Amino acid sequence: MPRALLLLALAVGGSAFAADWKPAAAPLMTKWGKQITADKTPWAEYPRPQLVRKEWANLNGLWDYAITKKGDPKPTKWDGKILVPFCAESALSGVGKHPTENDELWYRRDVDASKWKGQRVLLHFEAVDWETTVWVNGKELGTHRGMHDPFTFDVTDALKDGRGELVVRVWDPTDTGSQPLGKQIRNPHGIWYTPVTGIWQTVWMEPVVEDGIQRVEFDVELSGKVTARLVGGKPTDTYTLAVSRGGKWLLSTAAIEPASKPRVFEIKSPELWTPDAPNLYDVSVQLKRGNEWVDKVDTYFAIRTVGVGKDEAGVMRLLLNGKPLFQVGPLDQGWWPDGLLTPPSDEAMKYDLEVLKKVGFNMLRKHIKVEPSRYYYHCDKLGLLVWQDMPSAINRTKKQFIQPGQKTDADDQFTADEKKQWRAELKAMIDHLRGFGCIYCWVPFNEGWGQHDVNATLKWVKEYDPTRPVNGPSGWEDRGYGDMKDAHIYPGPGMFPVMKDRVSVLGEFGGLGLPVKDHLWKDTGNWGYRTYKTTDELRTNYHALMKRMHPLIGKGLAAAVYTQTTDVEIEVNGLMTYDREVLKFDPADMKKWHDTLFTPPPTVTDLVPTSETTAQEWQYRFDKPADGWHSLGFETAFWNRGNGGFGSKGTPGARIGTEWTGKEIWIRRAFELKEVPAGEVFLRVHCDEDGEVFINGISAAKLPGYTTEYVEVPISAAAAKTLKVGTNTLAVYAKNAGGGQYIDAGLVVVTPAKK
Repeated sequence: MPRALLLLALAVGGSAFAADWKPAAAPLMTKWGKQITADKTPWAEYPRPQLVRKEWANLNGLWDYAITKKGDPKPTKWDGKILVPFCAESALSGVGKHPTENDELWYRRDVDASKWKGQRVLLHFEAVDWETTVWVNGKELGTHRGMHDPFTFDVTDALKDGRGELVVRVWDPTDTGSQPLGKQIRNPHGIWYTPVTGIWQTVWMEPVVEDGIQRVEFDVELSGKVTARLVGGKPTDTYTLAVSRGGKWLLSTAAIEPASKPRVFEIKSPELWTPDAPNLYDVSVQLKRGNEWVDKVDTYFAIRTVGVGKDEAGVMRLLLNGKPLFQVGPLDQGWWPDGLLTPPSDEAMKYDLEVLKKVGFNMLRKHIKVEPSRYYYHCDKLGLLVWQDMPSAINRTKKQFIQPGQKTDADDQFTADEKKQWRAELKAMIDHLRGFGCIYCWVPFNEGWGQHDVNATLKWVKEYDPTRPVNGPSGWEDRGYGDMKDAHIYPGPGMFPVMKDRVSVLGEFGGLGLPVKDHLWKDTGNWGYRTYKTTDELRTNYHALMKRMHPLIGKGLAAAVYTQTTDVEIEVNGLMTYDREVLKFDPADMKKWHDTLFTPPPTVTDLVPTSETTAQEWQYRFDKPADGWHSLGFETAFWNRGNGGFGSKGTPGARIGTEWTGKEIWIRRAFELKEVPAGEVFLRVHCDEDGEVFINGISAAKLPGYTTEYVEVPISAAAAKTLKVGTNTLAVYAKNAGGGQYIDAGLVVVTPAKK
C-alpha cells in the first residue's frame, strides 16, 4: 500500500445491509465525499448523455468484493463491501487497499431485469482499470482490456427469469505493465499519484430492441446544413428525427427508408456554439420496424467547426468557426482526494468546470485522463473547449518515470502487441468522445511519456478524425509534425517562434504553488514549480504571468495552458486546494486578468537587448565582488569582459556567449537612455537558476528557481523610478544549485495598444 490507512471515525447512516460500510481513511475529504452514504446510490445520473433512453437501471452501490492471488478461482467468501463506482484504493470505496499486479480484484452482486421480459438486456461498464472479465450466472461473457473506454455485454441469454448473479474479475498491473495508465504509480511521489484498480465509473443496465439504435452521428456546416447518420437498425427500418432549440421545435422529418440512409437538413439562422454562447440543438430519434415504433433515443449536437489557419497578418492560429480564437485555460487532471480518478459526485465534477468558467477561462487541457461522459456534456453546456490527452503508458526505455524537466530523445520500446493495445485504447477514446462538440483537439503524447511511432501515430489520428486538429507531442519531444508545436515552459510564459505551417502553443506553464494549511494531502514535502508563502504573493505573480503573456499573443502565441485546476496529492500549484474548499484567487480579479488577453496586445520594444539574437557585452566575475557591486558608478576596471549569455552547454534555451560552469556569477552592464520610457518596463531574462536583478543599485526582481527559456518579469516600482536620462546600470547575480546553468538579461518596454 502506498500509505498507511486508518479508519475514520465517521458515522454512516443506512440500512442493516450497509451498517458495516464506511469510507476508508484519506488525508482529505471533499464536502461532497462527506455527504455520501451507503444507502444512497452514488452517481445516480444517467451516464450516457449523447444517447438517452427512458428505461435503465443503475448498478452503482454496495457490491461484495474480495482480493485474491492472481489465478485463484472465484472466491467462496468475500472480504466485505465495496461502494461502486469508486476504485479499491479510494476512501469512498470503503476498501482503501491496493491490489498488486500479483492480485485480482473480484466483485459480486445480484441483478434483476425481470421487468424487461422479452427485450434484450445490455450490461454497460463506463470504465474499469484495466483487464475485466465478466460472468452472469456462471456464464463467462467476455474480457475487456482498457482503462478509460466504455464496454458492453448482452446478458439476456445468461439471465434466468430475468435475474442473475453478476461477477466481475479485474486485474491491473499498474506501472509493472505497459498499458496506458496516466499518472498512477505503486509508490506515489512528486507528480505521480495513488494507483487506481477496478471499476471507477458507473455500471448500469438497459433494455433494448434487437438491432436497435447504436449511435447517432452529425456532420455540421456553419451554414446550418446538418447531415445525420443513424448507426444501427435493420435494412428495412425507418426513422423520424425531430430537432429543437430551447424547447422550440425547429424540424421534424418524415420516416426515411432505409434507416441507414443519411438525412440532410438545414437549420435556418443557425446559432453557432462558442464558449461565450454554447448553443446546443436537441434531437429526438425514433426507429420504426414495420408498423411498430421499436426504439427511441434523445441526443444533441452543436454547430461549430474547429481547425487551424492564418489570421489577417498571415500568422497561424487556432480557429473556432473559421475565426482565430486565443484559448486559455488550465491543465485539468481530474484527481480527487476521496475518489482518486472518480469525482465523488456529478455535482462535484461540475463544480470544477463552473469555477473555470467563472474565472474567465474558455478551454482546458484534460491531462492524460478520460472523464465520465457527463464531464464532456457539462463542457458542451457550459462552453469550455477541451484538449483531450491520451493517457500515457510507462517509460519502458528508462525503466523509470520521467520527472519534470527530464528529457529523452529516444522513443520508448514497445512490443508489437503492446503497440497494438495502446493504439486500440487510443482509437476507443476517439470513438467514445468524438461526438462531443467541446472536444477541440487530440493530444496523443505528453512529454516523451510512452512516445513511440510518433509522427505515424499523429498522422493516423488526423486521418481517423479529420474534423479536429492534432497536437504534436505536448512538450519536449517534438518530431516536426502535428497542427500545433507545443512548448512547456515553467513558470513562463514563452513560445516557439511563429511557423509557416504549424501553430505555436504553450501546452503547460505557471505551476505557481501555495500550500494552504488544513487543506493539504501531506503537511510537509509539498511541491510546486514556484511556491509562495502568502496569497498576495501568489496572486501578484499570477497576474504578472498574464501581463507577460499578453504581448506573446501579438507575436503569434495561440493558446496557453496553466498548471493547474487544483492541488493534487503533494502538488500545491492548483487554483484550488485538493479538497476544493479554497479558491486561492479572487474570481473577479482573475476574470479581469484573463479578459485582458482577448484585447489587442501591447507593443514590446527592446530597451536593453538580451543576447538571444545578437551577443551583448557584459562585465563579469566568478568571485564575490565588494559591497555595492550593483550600484551606478561602482569601479569595475578589473572585471572580466565577455559576451552574454553565461552558462554551460546543453542548458535548455541557452545561447552561450561565455562559458560559466562554477557555482556563482556576478554580471553588470551600463546602458544609455535618451528619454525615460513611457510604457511599463519589464525584465527579459533567462535564469537557471536562483538570481536577483538590480537597476541602478536597487533590487528590480528576485528570480527563484529556474526558467527554460527567456521570459518577461515585472520590475519593482522602486527600481523603475531610478531609470533616468543618461547612463544607467543593469546588474545580475545568479547561482547554480545543480544541473544546467545560464543567465542573461535585458529590459523591454510594454506599451498598451491604442484604443
